[in-house]
Amino acid sequence: MADVRLSEGTISVQGQKLFFREARPAGGQAPRPAVLLLHGIRFSSETWLKLGTLERVAQAGYRAVGIDLPGLGHSKEASAPTAIGELAPSSFLQSVLEALELGSTVLVSPSLSGMYSLPFLTAPGSQLCGYVPVAPICTDKVSPADYGRVKTPTLIVYGDQDPMGESSLQHLKQLPNHQPACLTASVQLSTCLSAQRELALSGQVSVCLSVCLSLFPELQVHEKNQEK
Repeated sequence: MADVRLSEGTISVQGQKLFFREARPAGGQAPRPAVLLLHGIRFSSETWLKLGTLERVAQAGYRAVGIDLPGLGHSKEASAPTAIGELAPSSFLQSVLEALELGSTVLVSPSLSGMYSLPFLTAPGSQLCGYVPVAPICTDKVSPADYGRVKTPTLIVYGDQDPMGESSLQHLKQLPNHQPACLTASVQLSTCLSAQRELALSGQVSVCLSVCLSLFPELQVHEKNQEK
């Protein structure tokens, strides 16, 4: 496996400090497009670190960044731009990408983070080159017209025993350029606790994410352009 460089720090986003962790390919190789990993209400960027996702994605040649969303993890002192369960302004994630100096980005968005990712995905001029929603909330708050205008390649990840996943899938299927990826109960691990179920699902996303990235043809075009 290729070596990676792990680091952490804070960024200023709309006047508040947010904590982040990141992993980059070592050896001076030019990274592929960045992968920004958000998280659910019970978790933080530490989840992606412990699952090995940051390292795995960096080993595949991408710059992997996980942030702690406002009010959670090491960003507890920061206030969310809107109430939980409501769509946040798209300018929030735009400010995050600018503060982290991310260009073309693949966005991984589980559960709670849908309130941040969906407005950014559907905003005019979005710079996302890939979107991986994992049973996100707020999918019912986006209009069919807004879904229909999105051109970003999307891999919809959900569990067959997760009611939120099935519900969000019905809305996300309105995205023109999508592909579903269902994880079965045997893969997720059998549990009746939602937090454990979400963690198990996140773990499986960690295992398959580098494969998921290969499904986005725009990344391959970006890599070819870098080589010229």
